[in-house]
Amino acid sequence: MLVAGGFPALTDEVRSADEDNPTGYFEWESIKQLLQQPELMQEAEGKVVKVVSQLLFALPDGHDYQILFMQRPLAEVLASQAEMIRRRGRSGAALPQAAMSAALATHLHQVRSCLKDKANLLVCNVEYHQLLFEPLRTSQMIREFLERPLDVTAMSRQVDQSLYRQRST
Repeated sequence: MLVAGGFPALTDEVRSADEDNPTGYFEWESIKQLLQQPELMQEAEGKVVKVVSQLLFALPDGHDYQILFMQRPLAEVLASQAEMIRRRGRSGAALPQAAMSAALATHLHQVRSCLKDKANLLVCNVEYHQLLFEPLRTSQMIREFLERPLDVTAMSRQVDQSLYRQRST
């Protein structure tokens, strides 16, 4: 969405499209080394970078960050991850679903607390279902938050509801 709107991104296209992500992955593999190599953030200056929640704790000082924090119901996140693991023929964590959900909820609470305490971080929470069902409105909200002249119509056209497969009841 952000790239379609006119925001440059830092990705490496190492992971190609597959059944789980038919339009491909928006990844920069180097970000996984952020804890050991905080200087990596210099490469990301002025660009969009996908950062998984576990790595938000490792964002180095000395930079200002605008974070779009996607919020999806935990049941859907867990179902999506379980399906991805199943398709790859692997086994997931040996935890009951309730324990996994509780652990993820605790993690997200810790992340949100960490984000609130840092003066160099601005956070915009993006509700997954709002994005799916009100893409133009959500794109406008994102443009306002980022304070950039983004093409919200192009952004909203990137939302593909056919990719919404792991739905909670």
